Amino acid sequence: MSEDKPAESGETAHADANAIPNGRGHEPGEEITALAKTPAADDSQNPHKAESAETDSQDFLSGSDEKKATRFTDFEGKTSFGMSVFNLGNAIMGSGILGLAYAMANTGVVLFLILLTVVAVLSSYSIHLLLKSSGIVGIRAYEQLGYRAFGTPGKMAAGIAITLQNIGAMSSYLYIVKYEFPLVIQAFLKVDNPAGEWFLNGNYLVIIVSVAVILPLALMKQLGYLGYTSGFSLTCMVFFLISVIYKKFNTPCPFVDFSFNASASVVNITAMEPGGEINPACIPKMANLNSQTAYTIPILAFAFVCHPEVLPIYTELRNPTKKKMQHVSNISIAVMYVMYFLAALFGYLTFYGEVEAELLHTYSRIDPYDTLILCVRVAVLTAVTLTVPIVLFPVRRAIQQMLFPNKTFYWPRHIAIAAVLLTFINLLVIFAPNILGIFGIIGATSAPCLIFIFPAVFYIRIVPKEEEPMRSVPKILAACFAGIGFLFMIMSLSFIIIDWTSGSSKASSGH
Repeated sequence: MSEDKPAESGETAHADANAIPNGRGHEPGEEITALAKTPAADDSQNPHKAESAETDSQDFLSGSDEKKATRFTDFEGKTSFGMSVFNLGNAIMGSGILGLAYAMANTGVVLFLILLTVVAVLSSYSIHLLLKSSGIVGIRAYEQLGYRAFGTPGKMAAGIAITLQNIGAMSSYLYIVKYEFPLVIQAFLKVDNPAGEWFLNGNYLVIIVSVAVILPLALMKQLGYLGYTSGFSLTCMVFFLISVIYKKFNTPCPFVDFSFNASASVVNITAMEPGGEINPACIPKMANLNSQTAYTIPILAFAFVCHPEVLPIYTELRNPTKKKMQHVSNISIAVMYVMYFLAALFGYLTFYGEVEAELLHTYSRIDPYDTLILCVRVAVLTAVTLTVPIVLFPVRRAIQQMLFPNKTFYWPRHIAIAAVLLTFINLLVIFAPNILGIFGIIGATSAPCLIFIFPAVFYIRIVPKEEEPMRSVPKILAACFAGIGFLFMIMSLSFIIIDWTSGSSKASSGH
């Protein structure tokens, strides 16, 4: 960076720092921020000094990380780069991918792509802020960053936001298990009218899955071991994506419902109208604004929520440096970005305006016994189930930080917190089916805090004023970033409230 333009003035160096959130690649971000930290006057007078300062601060940061790491973690990081990418990717990949085709139907292809890109870049920038803050103080726990920035209230705010956000996420995942799993078993066994068999009862199935699959994985001491299950979970999602693309090419365009299909399979329906014109229902909209567009923005804004997991994954990374962790998160976000866009695009191009808030249900309307779609449902169920333990880790960590801040690792407590959390979530999913609306509200408040507001505010408080004065570009950008978060929060909440008062449940159905 500094080699090709050494005699750059301080202003342009700062303008370069500005380029990080504008999407001009994140790899140079490390060097840029280090460069921007050296006083502007020095830069312009002595280019070599700027370069050496850059390498010094790089060494100093990684050095301070290594010295302090052992104090905040009970073990040295052993997780490889690839496993960390899998873990973070799995943390990002939620059930949201099922609702993205619906989001695209309500925004149009081009607008959707723009929004998705903006959100991906903002998420990456937000992780950059978190890593920078944690690098300066050598702390690798979200709650402890809150404590350093604002004392106990900061720690509590971060801990509570993580707990609520992730309990909401786990509930929505187990919800999918509760409703989808019985349908899948029913379709495989071709049981048309279930007569109350226990294995078709969602409540029993959720408990069995929780005890047999989720609990053992949640008892792992370190997140790193979950890299294998994360890899498998992502493979399932890739299978989902391939199936969606394949289905696009062998589903007739104005598609016919199964009930109608059975009786009138002879009717020839084509995408061409009698005059040789293409059926208007089969033309994708490039930009589309309607009453549902507003709901898709929160769906997209929360498509890349992985911030509570970033620091635990950073802690367990082998030879952790800020730059390495930023690479991990950039790769994870980039892979998810591509998968999200392709899934949304092909899902939308299969059904156009007919797409539902839950993509797989739309396929069932064509043929409920389609073997490929049944396999896809099993894959999605597997992926969702294997994501729960990863989302549980930060909650357990937050609870430990809030209730037992100075205790070392202790197996009985580790196991007890996991068991209590899972029991609580199971009870919620079984006995409080209407609680999703409440989680909508929680999601609309805690997600913007974790993605936008906390990283920005912690950064402004933690980075010393001598290094970056309040008026410096990075601090002003961070403040704007927090503003975006508040904007998202107000928007999401107002949509949910309008939705409740008007009595339609369209928004609440897209988790």
